[in-house]
Amino acid sequence: MAGLAGCNSLSGGGGGSQNFPNEDIRMICPWAEGGGTDQTGRQLASGLSETWDVDAYVENQTGGTGSVGFNAIANAEPDGYTVGVLTVEITTISHLGIADVNHEDVKPVMQYNFDPAALTVHEDAPYSTLGEFIDYANDNPGEISVSNSGPGGIWHLSAVGFAQEAGIELEHVGYDGGAPATQAVVNGEVEATTSSAPEVLGQVEDGPLTTLAVFGEERVDIMPDVPTLQEQDVDFTMGAWRGLGVPNDTPDDVIDQLYEGYYDVYESDDFQSWMQESGFGLVHRDIEEFGDFMQQSYESFDEITDNVDV
Repeated sequence: MAGLAGCNSLSGGGGGSQNFPNEDIRMICPWAEGGGTDQTGRQLASGLSETWDVDAYVENQTGGTGSVGFNAIANAEPDGYTVGVLTVEITTISHLGIADVNHEDVKPVMQYNFDPAALTVHEDAPYSTLGEFIDYANDNPGEISVSNSGPGGIWHLSAVGFAQEAGIELEHVGYDGGAPATQAVVNGEVEATTSSAPEVLGQVEDGPLTTLAVFGEERVDIMPDVPTLQEQDVDFTMGAWRGLGVPNDTPDDVIDQLYEGYYDVYESDDFQSWMQESGFGLVHRDIEEFGDFMQQSYESFDEITDNVDV
């Protein structure tokens, strides 16, 4: 299978179990139920349960901009039966002083997703385009509150970076995940939210929200009519990624087997179709590639987070 070259040299440790897996696989999600990370994690768990003769299930451990869940992953028994759903925040929150946990506290298994941020507002807001949003923010500094999935998280950083590039002042409000952050706009608690497009899609298609821009280099398939920031003269891009990791002392051969199992799910028609229909971007990196990618992400956010208060 592609992607296994160099795995043992990266994952370190030894031992393992020739009987693996023979117990249920617990997948810790650091974000709230209903958000994009939870949704994709549950789809992977469902696929793994069908692939292997064991049950895989998701357990949500939220709080601290993902740090509660990340610490739970890092401190779990390193036997392969606890797998963490990792997000970009594991490479940002230590820079921000939120928690002393980062990508070096876990071992990579696989990356499976990348999604650009999206700016979404209530349809009754006094702005229906990005230009009108920026003009309103310029005329009313700090009056627009923007929800995110947690202070210092990627959606918070996306909103901060966008505001800096656009030259506007926004108020940032953190929630424990994308779902409650989206609901806050629906309820009128805040005026806007930054999240991935799939996390707001239901409320945009069938509810009272509208998306003004996506923060990627290209439009997203599930919102083909929504322009990018760059199309609207704001030169800024940012997004989130999701992957899988395990505690540091997990044996080499167990990590390899986990990669093989999850890669089989990733390549399956069911998973590919579900991700595409749900609007989640498919990106695959194997054990070694994902480890390198997290290190690069960590280094890049060292500078970005210098001007962020949490």
